[in-house]
Amino acid sequence: MAEANLLGGLIGGALIGIAASLLLLLNGRIAGISGILGGIFGAIGGADRFWRFAFVIGLICGAAIYSFAAGGLTIEFRASNLNLLMAGVLVRFGTRLSSGCTSGHGVCGLARLSPRSLAATVTFMLFGMLTVFLVRHLS
Repeated sequence: MAEANLLGGLIGGALIGIAASLLLLLNGRIAGISGILGGIFGAIGGADRFWRFAFVIGLICGAAIYSFAAGGLTIEFRASNLNLLMAGVLVRFGTRLSSGCTSGHGVCGLARLSPRSLAATVTFMLFGMLTVFLVRHLS
């Protein structure tokens, strides 16, 4: 089972890298999911909105194909709806504060050797670890 998880992670990581590279090479855009999704609902229009929509649909279809190939996928949330809502609000706040998300900074920014992305990714990771510690040990 561990080998299958490792292989799935390696394939998934390679596909993320390929998709991010192709988006940058062919479209000149950074594959930051929060910015891509925000552009669909923002004031951006026309062809710019189309590629963003296509990218998001591709993410959803990729997950569906993987789920089908793996024989189904079960996701279990061990948090209340209120905690999930608070997590979403905090993630949204963090992506606005850092001008990007983990995919934009962690995948694309680090690959471009961006100091700003390094600082953002370290901050994301530290606060993620702090949150897990607080939730698991102090609540």
